[in-house]
Amino acid sequence: MTTPRTAVGATEGALVPPSAHPVAVTGIGMLTPAGNTPEETWTGLCRGRSLARRDPVLAGLPVDISCRVEGFDAVAAHGRVTARRLDRFAHLALAAARGAVADAKLDPATWSGERVAVILGVGSNSLETYAEEFARLAAGRPAAVSPMALPRSVPNMVAGTVAIDLNARGPGFTVASACASGATAIGVARDLLLAGACDIAVAGGSESGRARMTATCFARMGALSRRTAEPEAAARPFDVERDGFVLAEGAAALVLERQDHALRRGAQARALLRGYAATSDAHHPVAPDPEGAGAERALRAALSDAGCAPRDIGQITAHGTSTPAGDAAEALALLRAFDGAPPPVTAPKGALGHCLGAAGAIGAALTVLALERQEIPPTANLRAQDPALALDVVTGHRPRPAPVEAAVSNAFGFGGQNAVLVLTRG
Repeated sequence: MTTPRTAVGATEGALVPPSAHPVAVTGIGMLTPAGNTPEETWTGLCRGRSLARRDPVLAGLPVDISCRVEGFDAVAAHGRVTARRLDRFAHLALAAARGAVADAKLDPATWSGERVAVILGVGSNSLETYAEEFARLAAGRPAAVSPMALPRSVPNMVAGTVAIDLNARGPGFTVASACASGATAIGVARDLLLAGACDIAVAGGSESGRARMTATCFARMGALSRRTAEPEAAARPFDVERDGFVLAEGAAALVLERQDHALRRGAQARALLRGYAATSDAHHPVAPDPEGAGAERALRAALSDAGCAPRDIGQITAHGTSTPAGDAAEALALLRAFDGAPPPVTAPKGALGHCLGAAGAIGAALTVLALERQEIPPTANLRAQDPALALDVVTGHRPRPAPVEAAVSNAFGFGGQNAVLVLTRG
């Protein structure tokens, strides 16, 4: 159970649950392997087919497949100078943030920048850039190391770059909770809004896992699927033959506002963010608690924070990485938190791959779209569900119609870091 906080505008000292003052999602921007807009991503995801294939960047490695963003030209989107001084994860984040702000019908040239926050999640820095620069240094060529190597690659620069571009002068920083980072950023942004630290927040996550060092490290840990001969069948969330995830890249950004602020400017809420909770397993550096205890605590706390009972939830967007241990732990957590009968589950990573630090933000954005459309997208590649994971996982090649009023979006990461968001219809 979370401790109720003092809501913005409440009498000093009065404890009001955050659910009494929901935060509105007024804009979404998203780039994924399924498309470069939220609508394209939704359409691609609902086909129920994986977008994984051989990746020339990873050629020659033991695992050489990925899901990647296609048709995105950073030079065309950001200009040659900006594109050259930023790494891929920042290119994607900037495009997603601009898309979300435009969708919210906001104009950075006219808003009060001091009241706008930028909170983004990134799981890691750009290992490919560092690998290239370290090679120059190791070869005894320090003068060949780019003076932009550090500022283009450190994780906080993604928030800094977006803030500069959007004239956002309120709180701004990057959070890192591994593959929960994007969801954590959204939750932290919501708390800043409720605390009165800002009026508008651009929140989400970005990551590009298509680096040879990243792929090598995950492969050495045994986290990646080894089905390289059949990439489109590699990621299989909750399947009995799942053997690991597929690296991916992408970004998603949400514009968040206190509901009263959105109403005053006549903005339409696409959904309401009513609950958030984060916990730690305190169990192992990379393996989840096998019983899913930390995830369960996050689920229960997020529901309490939202003022929701388990029966109120009509859909779960699962973390669902397709790893044997991860999917099993998440299923156990869901079964306990929902009294043995969780609502229908969807796992986007079967189609999109694992976008690492962006995954939680992408999951949240997709949950907003599901609430709007009253449909639950299918999980790609679930051919034979693990009988030990007694979940109602949506499958097939089309979405399942469902009258959903409230939904949960899960995100879990290395270090046992768990983040859960609860969203309701706008």
